[in-house]
Amino acid sequence: MNRFAALLDSLAYQPQRNGKLRLIERYMRDTPDPDRGIALAALTSNLSFKHAKSALIRGLAEARVDPVLFNLSYDYVGDLAETVALIWPQRPGANRAPELNEVVAGLEAASKTELPGLVEGWLDALDADGRWALIKLMTGALRIGVSARLAKTAIAAIGPVEPDEIELVWPGLEPPYTELFAWLEGRGEKPSGIARAPFRPVMLAHAIEDRDLENLNPADFAAEWKWDGIRVQAVRDHGETRLYSRTGEDISAAFPDVVDLLTDDAALDGELLVFRDGEPASFNELQQRLNRKTVTKPMLRDYPAGIRVYDLLQHGETDLRPLPFRERRARLEDLLKGGRERLDLSPLVPVTTWPDLQALRANPPSPAVEGLMLKKWDSSYLPGRVRGEWFKWKRDPHLVDAVLMYAQRGHGKRSSFYSDYTFGCWKGEELVPVGKAYFGFTDEELKQIDRFIRNNTVNSYGPVREVTHTGDVGLVFEVAFEGLARSARHKSGVAMRFPRINRLRWDKPPRDADRVETLEAMLAS
Repeated sequence: MNRFAALLDSLAYQPQRNGKLRLIERYMRDTPDPDRGIALAALTSNLSFKHAKSALIRGLAEARVDPVLFNLSYDYVGDLAETVALIWPQRPGANRAPELNEVVAGLEAASKTELPGLVEGWLDALDADGRWALIKLMTGALRIGVSARLAKTAIAAIGPVEPDEIELVWPGLEPPYTELFAWLEGRGEKPSGIARAPFRPVMLAHAIEDRDLENLNPADFAAEWKWDGIRVQAVRDHGETRLYSRTGEDISAAFPDVVDLLTDDAALDGELLVFRDGEPASFNELQQRLNRKTVTKPMLRDYPAGIRVYDLLQHGETDLRPLPFRERRARLEDLLKGGRERLDLSPLVPVTTWPDLQALRANPPSPAVEGLMLKKWDSSYLPGRVRGEWFKWKRDPHLVDAVLMYAQRGHGKRSSFYSDYTFGCWKGEELVPVGKAYFGFTDEELKQIDRFIRNNTVNSYGPVREVTHTGDVGLVFEVAFEGLARSARHKSGVAMRFPRINRLRWDKPPRDADRVETLEAMLAS
């Protein structure tokens, strides 16, 4: 467990991607089975424990430490794992520090009544770093800047093999991945044939930047609408069907209605959407289906999901990714000809000149469009964000001026700063919350905002600080956001999509911030 704790600690403080890759590779080379496989499962979010909840950890800490002291410490630190790791008073005579595999076996086997005593014993036996890692492992909230793709890229270097090869066999593997490591180290065969309907790493686009279009020829590119859903990959292979998120997470169980749409052995790249009368609905409707492990019949009936398809990666036994986009598109059109309900082709947008395309981008045919995609006709389907091949050209964000109302401490490097903000607009004579954001500002601006919050706090609600927000005194943010939806959960009646702080308006008094009527007008348009 201590070795795993050292890995997490090193990764948390390593900002560089290559540095993280080296740390993970070295750990996987030097750590024996099954601990390294369990660590890999943790890094790729493939561990979950039924009874291991944050409330359990908090309850144990409050039983061992004065609750007032604990809550004050938690409020200051802003992270449960870090707070408990530092404040936990060990008892003399604790057992030896457990191995990682022992901890996971215990978490999986212990009943709800047995678990508190088990965890308490581990917390006593471990040092502060070990306690921190234990709690992170239990709650699944690692927050160390490591994606599943990065972890797989790191272990691929052991082989060496391409990360793509690991992705193809990954769906058929289970922790602690002993057959995977045996293959990578030359001690066993490649675990091929056990993975049906594998995930293929997605190709990503670069955002169009200033002056990019001056150096691009419109004749070299196809354009298509960028739909406002979530990117998915739908795969059917010899009767096995899976639906993946763009990061490779299997979300098939949450979308059985989408899985049932796939009848051909193929791998499709597209956008997951809710459909109304054959047309994509707003992202807000899709949100009703997201992050659910199970889905009810009323949910399937009221929010029917489907895919607007962008690309064809595999058809039958043929891998089409090396082919140019022009040919993949032609094969996709042939596959989907005749039309299918909730599984249809994303239409191409005619490309003549960039100004003409820009005009279309400003007035898309559907509110479910968030911009355009530009794809080179001769581009192969390559994993990752390949420079110069694909571009995303999103619509200009909406801007409103809103007033800071509440603030909360961040996590990790921001745990000492108030960096999570709730802001509002005027409704009558009252400010009502319209959104939350925690990025869009520089480190220097973060210090300025944090100082303002500390000097202008009027109330505290646990970890939340209420900040002065009158007509004369307060901090105004210019907030950028991608879209709006009606929301019964918010007093304002609206909810923002992807809000972020665009700039600080120290020059503007709160009374001059925008009103909810402004957002209502945007929503109506």
